[in-house]
Amino acid sequence: MMRRWIAGLLLLLPGLASAAAPMLLKPDRVFDGQAVHPGWQVLVADGKIVAAGPDLAAPAGAEVVALPGDTLIPGMIEGHGHLFLHPYNETPWDDQVLHEALALRTARAVAAAHATLMAGFTTERDLGTEGAGYADVGLRDAIRQGIVPGPRMLVATRAIVALGAYGPKGFEPGVAVPQGAEEASGVDGVVAAVRRQIAAGADVVKLYADYRWGPGEPSRATFSAEELAAGTRAAHDAGRTVAVHSSTAEGMTRAVAAGVDTIEHGYGGTPAIFRAMAAKGIAYCPTLAASDAVAHYRGWQGQEPAPEAVRQSRAAFALALAAHVPMCVGGDVGVFAHGTNAREMELMQADGMSALDVLRAATSGNAHAFHIDDKVGAIRPGLVADLVAVAGDPTRDVAAVRAVRLVVKDGVVQR
Repeated sequence: MMRRWIAGLLLLLPGLASAAAPMLLKPDRVFDGQAVHPGWQVLVADGKIVAAGPDLAAPAGAEVVALPGDTLIPGMIEGHGHLFLHPYNETPWDDQVLHEALALRTARAVAAAHATLMAGFTTERDLGTEGAGYADVGLRDAIRQGIVPGPRMLVATRAIVALGAYGPKGFEPGVAVPQGAEEASGVDGVVAAVRRQIAAGADVVKLYADYRWGPGEPSRATFSAEELAAGTRAAHDAGRTVAVHSSTAEGMTRAVAAGVDTIEHGYGGTPAIFRAMAAKGIAYCPTLAASDAVAHYRGWQGQEPAPEAVRQSRAAFALALAAHVPMCVGGDVGVFAHGTNAREMELMQADGMSALDVLRAATSGNAHAFHIDDKVGAIRPGLVADLVAVAGDPTRDVAAVRAVRLVVKDGVVQR
């Protein structure tokens, strides 16, 4: 009786389940991370993909899941999120950092993680807690242990910024004000900060190549070329990837020279910079949805001409496409609502990227850029069974990924 009661309880808990029986998924088509295959099926067992192809036989005891009209895709990967932030039209960034209790922010992040998972994003690269310390490490581990549902997480803990260059600002000089990131200065200081983040549990190191030194000022380079290079070497030596926030040409130039793995935002990129990124295989996360969301918060209704910030992000994206830079799908989610991650994908298609290429970027492309393509990002035997069924064909219109019909993570149907 007790065993039956526990099994029933596990089925009721959202996102949590015991080991699943083998499962044969039968959609209309399968997108394997690169191409579309009409009539394919996918067999899952023991949390892994066992086979993918036409006319698969279901083993004894397997659950057969018919998905008529649907496309089965790899679990999507959010490339730039902040689970410890929520939309700025609800609460400004400064107030979240300064006035929201850590327990409140963590509880909100748990809900955001579940919303992300159920939107079909089974992995998230979370690029900084923005004042919530190392709580992302605890959330990542709670998800891993099955305590709460959510995507598998790659966490950056506290992003690293140049001393005096981040925020919140506007207080009496000398007053200790909680910061949204860890401040560092000098080559030795940056290397020490990188190692502190790694020791605290960081999977990825995030550095700020530029930022606004004062209110109303334009962004300017902050870390020197030597500081960026030293921080990147320290992270790579420890087997971590490096993401760099940069919105200026100089910051991007220094980041490219340092050999980072991804550049975020990149609004000030030039054709030469994007060609250099392509030559080095540095992926670009354009975060189109962030500038779009902020413009809407400020009253823009979507009409043309768009606000200057939106036009800049579109122009940079076009230059990166022309240079054939590897594209990352990462919307800076948290600026806008978690669970609406597909907003970035829709904007990428609207701004000139084919639906098929956007879907590739959100799956196998992000997996490759983040060095996790040996585990997720594609549908092929041996990989983790992170799978999403969506109504329609997202390789023709990526908006179809909003119509999620089924989410499977580690071979278990999520609820």
